[in-house]
Amino acid sequence: MNDKTKMEGIIKKVEEMRKSGTVDLSLDEDLSIAIMNLISLEEHFFFTGEKTKDSSYFNMLAEVRETRKELLQKLMSKNDGESWCISKHLLAASMRLMEVGTKLQGSGKKDEAKEFFDRSYRMYSLFWALRLKIIDTAGLKEVAAGDKPWTVDDIVTKLVNCCDE
Repeated sequence: MNDKTKMEGIIKKVEEMRKSGTVDLSLDEDLSIAIMNLISLEEHFFFTGEKTKDSSYFNMLAEVRETRKELLQKLMSKNDGESWCISKHLLAASMRLMEVGTKLQGSGKKDEAKEFFDRSYRMYSLFWALRLKIIDTAGLKEVAAGDKPWTVDDIVTKLVNCCDE
């Protein structure tokens, strides 16, 4: 089976999931962004607890962590090898890279900010490729669909649309 045939099969599979209601990519995208923010909160509670020596922040960290784990399980199966942990780290990396890009943008370094935004989007796209079981962790390839090549980034751009209500 060539790459074009594989991608056509993937697109068909995602469209069938959408139509059957077995996956709501718009809802899942919102949930993935919420999970990103929960991961960020875990980091903030950790650093604040350490900086202030106030252990109550670690209690809040534990509560947020449990919520994040429950919600991530709605998107990723814990029984799918390393995918669970990889997905958490892809979302965390995407959020942090986005934050760095936003800070660079605010300081007038627009070209450098764009590089970080692109990297953030790439990590987020890899999350979706893993979430939709479009890739395995053995490797990623650019695949062709029609005349235009599809990349992993196209998964979010073309298949996941938060504005599709």
